[in-house]
Amino acid sequence: MASILRFRKLCYVEPVKFQSFGSQKIDQKLDKKEEAVNDILAAKKLFQANNKKKNYTKKQPREWRCIDSCCWVIGYLCTTWWLLLLLYSCFPATLPGFQVPESPGVRLKREGLTSLHPVVLVPGIVTGGLELWAGKPCSEGLFRKRLWGGSFTEIFKRPSCWLEHLSLHSETGLDPPGIRVRAVPGLVAADYFAPGYFVWAVLIENLAKIGYEGKNMYMAAYDWRLSFQNTEIRDKALSRLKSKIELMYVTNGYKKVVVVPHSMGVIYFLHFLKWVETPPPMGGGGGPGWCAKHIKAVMNIGPAFLGVPKAVGNMFSAEGKDVAYIRAMAPGVLDSEILGLQTLEHVMRVSRTWDSTVSLLPKGGETIWGNLDWSPEEGHACHLGKKGNFRPSPIENNANHSDRKSSFQIKEKVKCGRMISFGKVESQLPSSQIPSLDPKEFSRTSTPDNMKSSCREVWTEYDEMSRESIRKVAEKKVYTARTLLDLLRFVAPKTMRRAETHFSHGIADNLDDPKYDHYKYWSNPLETKLPDAPDMEIYCLYGVGIPTERSYVYKLSPNDRCKSIPFRIDTSADGDGNSCLRGGVYFVDGDGSVPVLSAGFTCAKGWRGRTRFNPSGIATYIREYQHKPPASLLEGRGLESGAHVDIMGNVALIEDVLRVAAGASGADIGGDRIYSDIIRMSEKINLHL
Repeated sequence: MASILRFRKLCYVEPVKFQSFGSQKIDQKLDKKEEAVNDILAAKKLFQANNKKKNYTKKQPREWRCIDSCCWVIGYLCTTWWLLLLLYSCFPATLPGFQVPESPGVRLKREGLTSLHPVVLVPGIVTGGLELWAGKPCSEGLFRKRLWGGSFTEIFKRPSCWLEHLSLHSETGLDPPGIRVRAVPGLVAADYFAPGYFVWAVLIENLAKIGYEGKNMYMAAYDWRLSFQNTEIRDKALSRLKSKIELMYVTNGYKKVVVVPHSMGVIYFLHFLKWVETPPPMGGGGGPGWCAKHIKAVMNIGPAFLGVPKAVGNMFSAEGKDVAYIRAMAPGVLDSEILGLQTLEHVMRVSRTWDSTVSLLPKGGETIWGNLDWSPEEGHACHLGKKGNFRPSPIENNANHSDRKSSFQIKEKVKCGRMISFGKVESQLPSSQIPSLDPKEFSRTSTPDNMKSSCREVWTEYDEMSRESIRKVAEKKVYTARTLLDLLRFVAPKTMRRAETHFSHGIADNLDDPKYDHYKYWSNPLETKLPDAPDMEIYCLYGVGIPTERSYVYKLSPNDRCKSIPFRIDTSADGDGNSCLRGGVYFVDGDGSVPVLSAGFTCAKGWRGRTRFNPSGIATYIREYQHKPPASLLEGRGLESGAHVDIMGNVALIEDVLRVAAGASGADIGGDRIYSDIIRMSEKINLHL
């Protein structure tokens, strides 16, 4: 009974010590039990206290940074994109109301079309993949991994290292010491730019439907950062292209090759046409009849023959309409000094080492692009306010269109010849009120050394200009295609001095002058002759009906920190109603990247018939594709898109390429098909032919 009472006290009552000698051993045991119980209670209290502390800690608000917001936004966008792709791939092809239309390749194969002429694909700027062969220690583990194209994961892992390896040497335009980045070879070089974003993949698939494969189809990949002649000097890219065309010609039953270049690849291949027949060491030594023997047709997709105005914005301020819009909506993302991103400064620093960007500057000066009072596109109504695109009149024609009624609607006299204007008013003033510009007035004054030492690490050529020189640029108010080159030589002297040894942007007075035998003129259709190949055909295939950048309204940047870009597009400059001015950019008809003028003029006038630029009378055809946005998400980027890259999935364009590759001529596929006003614009250009 005593034992039971002691146990009850142990569990429910504060324990007491007994003094009797007989129970001394029992008391010692009870003391040990009491100590154990006390230890358990103490541990329990400590555990509860720790839990309370943790709960309190969890409730504390976490400090949130801007960079966290950016990462979450990027994560949400990527997740949404991949979910949409997953849903798209899960939809059955036979879902009622959402049947996938039959591809052109399947339909033409059923009609009996089969592969005949070998096909060579020539990618343009940016769309081709680049991989690492040698690099700095920061690139450990990236051997033969894609630095450009693909997943772009290295941008987020090590952005500084990534930018360093994509840059070229600022003086030679070739590899920096210790770095070798090369073009990805094969069809995978430019089939997809990123996962789910096709470039050549759809066209390749449709060519395969009618029998094309590795033996009669080839992707002429090259390093699009280099000047065209440097692709030969460093990589022997032009020699390899020549050998491949000759091999395909022989192994495919002596069938001539159909070449399909895209965007900048168009002027790259124009350079090749002159290089291949020029004697060595400057040329490939193929002789005067090489092109006539080996090439059936050149089908230029989205051709940038005369350059693109958006290259001006890239060189001058590292921005275009999209970047300017982002900067206006969320200025902290690109310009915040707190984040210190200096995104545009990094873009400018890298892109100014690429000579290829200079190849895309407008060619032909004021003769082609207009002056202070005139431009070929004047009198055009943009209709930007309602639908965001143009409304050209669809006209099917096989003639020269010289007598057809204009599809333009005269609404306002747009002075697009003023490619850069500092202020909306200056972009519209009469020329008599604009001060004349003398290039000799430009003078570079270096910044003091004490200012340079306090600047950030991102170097641009603007840091070598004084603020007084920068203000003088803005005071000159207006720049045309002629004075624009002087402006770029002033703000980017090292870039222009290096690149202008490889490219020219003028108009030849006498093409028989021996100076035009130099390679710097070969990519300019206004300073070189087409080869003597009367049976060859040249096509200009491009989209129309999309607002395309033509000229810009600029202002001085409010950010006055050193090594920043001192100019920016004035996004507050807008026009009224049907005005072509939106967000500081004047728009004209085009494919979203290349204006109709640049894409179509050479086929419409410069090379049409026998001219001094086309002495053998090579037949030229214009095939325009009216832009039509996708009807639903299931249509992807559109089966009738006219956009600069998306047009590669346009069913009408694919059908044209397949028919010509299978043996059809330009007359067989319907001759010219013109929706825009390229003929009237061409007639307004006073160019000696």
